[in-house]
Amino acid sequence: MAQPEPGSGPTVRRILLGYQLRQLRESKGISRADAAYKIRGSESKISRVELGRVGFKIRDVEDLLTFYGVEDPAVRASFLTLAREANEPGWWQKYGESLPVWFQSYVGMEEAATQLRVYETQFVPGLLQTEDYAREVITRGGKKKLDDTAKDRIATRMRRQERIRNNRNVKLWVIIDEPAVRRPVGGPEIMRAQLEHLHELSYAPNITLQIVPFHQGVFAAETGSFTILRYPEYDLPDVVYVEQLTGGIFQEKRSDVEQYTMTLEWLAVVAERPEQTRRLLKQMIEELEG
Repeated sequence: MAQPEPGSGPTVRRILLGYQLRQLRESKGISRADAAYKIRGSESKISRVELGRVGFKIRDVEDLLTFYGVEDPAVRASFLTLAREANEPGWWQKYGESLPVWFQSYVGMEEAATQLRVYETQFVPGLLQTEDYAREVITRGGKKKLDDTAKDRIATRMRRQERIRNNRNVKLWVIIDEPAVRRPVGGPEIMRAQLEHLHELSYAPNITLQIVPFHQGVFAAETGSFTILRYPEYDLPDVVYVEQLTGGIFQEKRSDVEQYTMTLEWLAVVAERPEQTRRLLKQMIEELEG
């Protein structure tokens, strides 16, 4: 999936609307060039619209719907409502320059996903971090100043967690390598609180937590961290998100998504079951307590 244009404030509603418009166009056998001519634009504009890279002009959406033969008033109204909503900024955009554009894209995609499947090899995933743990990670153990940018990143991370806690219809399945859970972050108190937090969250009805134990060896960590986003309510294909040091990559090619999905399913087999994971977490907590 191409990355959205800088400053465009992408949201999943844009991607959804673009996807639906592309389906309508292709079902009618209409070329991008013909659609572009209808809205007084270029083929590249239609491409950006269908990828959700840019905002939607209501007039353009109306003209495209007419051109694609959508006459039902109720259907047209739903498209136009979605177009208006797609142009509204997401809550995360208020943090401005504190969050890179590529990460704003991810938060927008995460916000609308109703199923999140995460594999993490380095740290406790952001959606499961305590605030103190998150502060240590973001400031690299206090080596970086807790400036406004760091504060905004922490606030964003905590806000993202609210949706998981408050909406039981959002399902979160997390698989973590044991080294990532045991890696010291902050002092013993911070680590103990983080482990207790994981233990508590493991009982949440919408959260599945598994740990891949040491004894599975290096092959369990053959791939790096990644997230699979699912949108059953929006009829969108699954999307894989892989974060790197200076950017994030979205992948939606079916063969790629299937490969990541198979990897995650295999990891779920070799990982400890949820009840075993709880026992392992309890053991780690007891070890910290001495």
